[in-house]
Amino acid sequence: MNFKRLFLPILCILFFGLMGCKEQSKPSVNMADNLMAMADEPRGKDNVAYQWAYMALEGTAMDTDRFKPRPTVTSRYLGLICTAMFDAWTRFDEKAEPLYLKGVERFPENKRTLKNKEIAVSYAAYRALKEYYYSDSTMFKEKMIALGLDPDNRSKDVSTPEGVGNLAAEMIINARKNDGSNQYGEVEGSNGQPYFDYTNYAPVNDIDKNIDLNRWQPKYFIDEEGNKYNPGCLTPYWQKVKPLLLETADQFRPGPPPMVGSEQLEKEVQEVIDLQANLTPENKALVEFMRDGPKSVQQAGHWLKFAQDVSTRDNHTLDQDVKMYFLVESVAMDAFISCWDSKMYYDYTRPYALVHDYYQDKVIKAWGGPDKGMIEMKGKDWRPYSPDAFLCPPFPSYVSGHSTISGGCAEALRLFTGDEHFGVEVELVPGALTEPNNLDDPVIIKFPTFTETAEMAGISRVMGGYHIQADNVAGLELGRQVARHHYKKYLELIGENGKGESPVSQ
Repeated sequence: MNFKRLFLPILCILFFGLMGCKEQSKPSVNMADNLMAMADEPRGKDNVAYQWAYMALEGTAMDTDRFKPRPTVTSRYLGLICTAMFDAWTRFDEKAEPLYLKGVERFPENKRTLKNKEIAVSYAAYRALKEYYYSDSTMFKEKMIALGLDPDNRSKDVSTPEGVGNLAAEMIINARKNDGSNQYGEVEGSNGQPYFDYTNYAPVNDIDKNIDLNRWQPKYFIDEEGNKYNPGCLTPYWQKVKPLLLETADQFRPGPPPMVGSEQLEKEVQEVIDLQANLTPENKALVEFMRDGPKSVQQAGHWLKFAQDVSTRDNHTLDQDVKMYFLVESVAMDAFISCWDSKMYYDYTRPYALVHDYYQDKVIKAWGGPDKGMIEMKGKDWRPYSPDAFLCPPFPSYVSGHSTISGGCAEALRLFTGDEHFGVEVELVPGALTEPNNLDDPVIIKFPTFTETAEMAGISRVMGGYHIQADNVAGLELGRQVARHHYKKYLELIGENGKGESPVSQ
């Protein structure tokens, strides 16, 4: 849609109508310039915030290539990158307050131009991206040059948009250095390796022997050379990371999952078997889409992509995108911290171990592995619908990360847009990421509403054999609680719930 063509006549009528009013204060030439700029403002994929979000997703995909999926780590990166953009942007808004960029005055009204906002947001994004996805600094530098900006400008002169952007990123980077994430491998108890566990977590169950069926058991993966290896537990300390907007990691901790011997658990394990035995091509495609494959951007990235779909659908301005990305990714970052609090507190088992124990020598119908389709097998041979290279998520199950982050981000988008409608469709080839020699015809997966999309993400993990329903249901609710909490904080930050100090303690 050509917004200039649509709005220019309206803006002209507004401007000249105001000029004809008899009040003493008449609109200035600057006002006319601002109105014209609004008509010309890039929207959707063309706005600078969208472009930097795209670069953040590219960095996330490259990070996955280098380090394998680490959804906790990349959710923090995306959350802090989007916060840097938001903080820089606030200095060009009449009401919004930053999270970390304290002590920096707003720009005068006549300097709150689109160009200045683009510059400030770009420098904030660039500096944050270089910090967190440092291996791809050249890619980000090339983006700055393509935007006509000097990537070597490190000024922190806050009377300039470049200085505001650089300082916004620097203040976040410095404030988060000791946030419990162990980004630099410097936390006491670490071995000097970034993101190394400093809590000395050790699973109750050995990888070859299950001692307590209620607790998580590690599983072997098989690499591209056919070698078995134990990936260990991913960031088992993540509940110790300082949240962005939550007060504590356990603020919304759910009640306990069903224990071995309960009727609920017996039914939910049977449900996992039944769902896998009856997977349709559409089910397989959904499992794979939500699981992701090579160059995955994980759940925080998936929902940033979905937010970008909203941006293109609704023709967002830079202002709208900066605010939306901040809300969605702050929810994703804190939802992961909350999710890991529950995972590590309950240290709960996965269907892989439960099916093996409950069904042992009983014959069931299940997926036999790549190129084998659905076959009859003993329960002790059951496996998730997943490739050998990622057989089962390497951490406890309760609650589901996909459900938590999807429930939270979907609720954030629903609250931000004021509407449930999503309307995205994707064409997928079932089996492409799991059994490439046994492909089905392409299918269309529809995501009609935000809530339904979250629920589809959650149930995909049950269909895939990674979770029981209790993991999913509690995860969805946990994510929604985080989102509702964050939306209130977000409204305060943008000045919609009164003025004053930021509600977040630094």
